[in-house]
Amino acid sequence: MPLWNAIYLWARRVKQDSVMLWFASRHPQTPWLAKAIAAVAVAYALSPIDLIPDFIPVLGYLDDALLLPAMVWLAVKCLPEAVKDECQRQAQAWLETHDAKPVNAWGIVWVVFMWGIFCWLLWRWLS
Repeated sequence: MPLWNAIYLWARRVKQDSVMLWFASRHPQTPWLAKAIAAVAVAYALSPIDLIPDFIPVLGYLDDALLLPAMVWLAVKCLPEAVKDECQRQAQAWLETHDAKPVNAWGIVWVVFMWGIFCWLLWRWLS
């Protein structure tokens, strides 16, 4: 049971950090590099669709288990401590007052764009 508890706490932390990055990407004291990394991580984390759909065996869950946490970790590491603390408080307040995480429409655009590039490259390779 301790393994399941650790996985649950880790997944919950990624969710809270995703919402924290949503606030950090809009914070005026966030450096531009951290803001860019946070924007990409938030766009993917809060997107209602996945880059790799979950019905694809193994790969479908691999992006949720590795890609998303890696992007969130990198974005959090780039944030200044003062911004991180303030945005964590905002994220905690958001999660306590709202039932669901915020939805980011740019995430949909990003995922569709990435699939478009993939399809174009595949078409170029096959023709």
